[in-house]
Amino acid sequence: MDGAESGNGTARGTGRWAYIGSFTSGGGKGITVAAVDEASGALAPRTTVGTVRNPACLVLAPRAGVLYAVSDTEEGGAAAFRAEAGGLTALGPAVEVGGSGPTHLSVVGGRLLTANYASGSVSSLPVGPDGSVSGPPFVLAHHGSGPDPERQRGPHAHQVLPDPGGRWVVSVDLGTDSVRVCALDRTTGVLRAHTETVLRAGSGPRHLAFHPDGEVVYVLHELEPQMTVCRWEAESGRLEPLSEVAVDSDGVPEGERAYPSVVSVSSDGRFVRAAVRGSNRILTFSVAENAEKPQLVDGVDCGGSWPRDLVTDPSGRRVYVANEWSGDITWFDADPRTGRLRRAGAVEVPAAACVVFA
Repeated sequence: MDGAESGNGTARGTGRWAYIGSFTSGGGKGITVAAVDEASGALAPRTTVGTVRNPACLVLAPRAGVLYAVSDTEEGGAAAFRAEAGGLTALGPAVEVGGSGPTHLSVVGGRLLTANYASGSVSSLPVGPDGSVSGPPFVLAHHGSGPDPERQRGPHAHQVLPDPGGRWVVSVDLGTDSVRVCALDRTTGVLRAHTETVLRAGSGPRHLAFHPDGEVVYVLHELEPQMTVCRWEAESGRLEPLSEVAVDSDGVPEGERAYPSVVSVSSDGRFVRAAVRGSNRILTFSVAENAEKPQLVDGVDCGGSWPRDLVTDPSGRRVYVANEWSGDITWFDADPRTGRLRRAGAVEVPAAACVVFA
């Protein structure tokens, strides 16, 4: 049974909404629309849309009021919904992305981009004037492998997003231990390979985040508990590794591993946060003094098990964590001065995968 807990009661719904994706293959309901109590941060589920299987990632195009979802399935798909009045209206059927197991998506230049983990590729699909998505997709295949015999036999694109200036498309590949930069033709949707930055062999880069200054990038690795700090050269479209920062994996049961999942930068650029599965921790690094030198300042329990997603709400005052295995969204109050997190509440969402805010 869905429910919410908070020191200030349940969400009353003040006009702000959250959209939560969950794995239908794991008992999730698909996409849940929840009202947000801006005073307490509490989420109250209102409606669900189960037409998309395994919506592992959601992205909202605020100006268009359209929510996009990937379907993390063997055939791979993407769908668009009009988001209004606390509900979702499908803008046509789901469209095949031309790749298998998409895990991430973004919108740039009138195109919907997906990172296809299982097939190791990135897809580009047309977005219509009404926000609907259609085909056929343009697919750029990745090539290569890594030393991990179980996880890196081939490429595994895990994330794709535009750089802050919107000129380049950046994709993170866990299977090839690299970050690729591509150029997007906004008329045809064609992606052309530009540069590839190779990181530590066997580290399995999974997710990255840009600092608000647009010059520093934090790459989080799944197969080794570490984060690589990079310099982003927007003019040339090149990523330069600068240093590596250990990601604390204390608390991992004996014989098991830590699997970092997502990295996020606060809107004021003062803090970098990472979620770590296995140890079930949320780590906060201060970059207030120097964006290139993260300093660990806080580590808290994620409030559940297997934190797959981590996002700061639009106010910057709270951090929300999607805990997949325990089936909940837990939120924390963030101290704006120290960056430290204090658990404030949770809501049940079976097989939670991600959360975005309108």
